[in-house]
Amino acid sequence: MVQNRAVIIIGSSVDEEFTRPIRSTLKELGLPYELRVASAHKTPRRLLEMLEEYERSGDRIVYITVAGRSNALSGFVDSNTRYPVIACPPQSDKFGCVDIYSSLRMPTGVSPLVILEPESAALAAAKILALSDQDICKRVLSYQKGVRDKVEQDDENLRKA
Repeated sequence: MVQNRAVIIIGSSVDEEFTRPIRSTLKELGLPYELRVASAHKTPRRLLEMLEEYERSGDRIVYITVAGRSNALSGFVDSNTRYPVIACPPQSDKFGCVDIYSSLRMPTGVSPLVILEPESAALAAAKILALSDQDICKRVLSYQKGVRDKVEQDDENLRKA
């Protein structure tokens, strides 16, 4: 049976904390996900094996890649899969947003999407999978309604204060 799922690949275990909001939002949206560690620089062969395994699964997959510094991970994954890739690079403590350029500037034929907010990366993955799954579509719409309702409630609360 074909499954819908997100696969979060982090460049090192240091990035795991950054994925907490991604995982939380995916869970809230009822999307199964897997968290994996692989490096385009340090373990390219292992990463290729992982991607080949997912390609053979026949599942509908959206990858969310999390790698800082020189983000080769997102481009490497994108160039070796038929599935969508969302790059969600963490901001560097030392260099601010300078590292983002390695996520934005990709060679011809390599096209990972770039989303900086972890929750938004999860939502984008869900929207992509919702294109072929009505249940996910309904959960996305419900999630968006909840976000709108919260803004309206916040406005109402401030007006009463």
